[in-house]
Amino acid sequence: MKIVLLSLSLLLSSVVSAATPVVAVPEGAKVQPENLFPKVAIDTSLGTLVVELNRHRAPITVNNFLRYVVEKHYDGTLIHRVEPDFVIQGGGYDADFRERPLHAPIFNESGNGLKNDSGTVAMARYNDPHSATDQFYFNLNDNDSLNPGRRWGYAVFGEVVEGEDVLEKIAAVKTGYSEKLDAENVPLKPVIIRKIRLLPEE
Repeated sequence: MKIVLLSLSLLLSSVVSAATPVVAVPEGAKVQPENLFPKVAIDTSLGTLVVELNRHRAPITVNNFLRYVVEKHYDGTLIHRVEPDFVIQGGGYDADFRERPLHAPIFNESGNGLKNDSGTVAMARYNDPHSATDQFYFNLNDNDSLNPGRRWGYAVFGEVVEGEDVLEKIAAVKTGYSEKLDAENVPLKPVIIRKIRLLPEE
């Protein structure tokens, strides 16, 4: 299985051509369409956290994420990368490290004014700025290097509003090299995203 390691050390799950079309994900736009700040509960094997999404600043990214959520794409996937003081990443592999089917990649909304600060959630991608699909990560620090500047950054689309202690538990797990992913920083004992649930509108 092939893994791409970016200069900023963000892993992704599948090879995406620069020629792959970028779409606005209208299906996700139908999920709580009037709610600019939908919330989801991410149930993991180490606890549950709640993320508030920011559709106002990152509509394409949030609609893409919600599309995967309502399709139950993330249920039973792995947290496959843990780097303390940097990021926790997941959403692309099942418990056997098999890749989940993907929709087309999306436009990079990293210029939306949201920063890769501690506790935020953003999209992982390849060097191609518009190659994000299903994988996402939690920032464990204020990662200024992931913000846009002269180059495209990594698009933030939400923040953790409950369950910060769960992120701390995940960040503390032991990691090592995985032959299946050909990657470092993989939890030695699997950390599972059991389910991501869309919460009712408030």
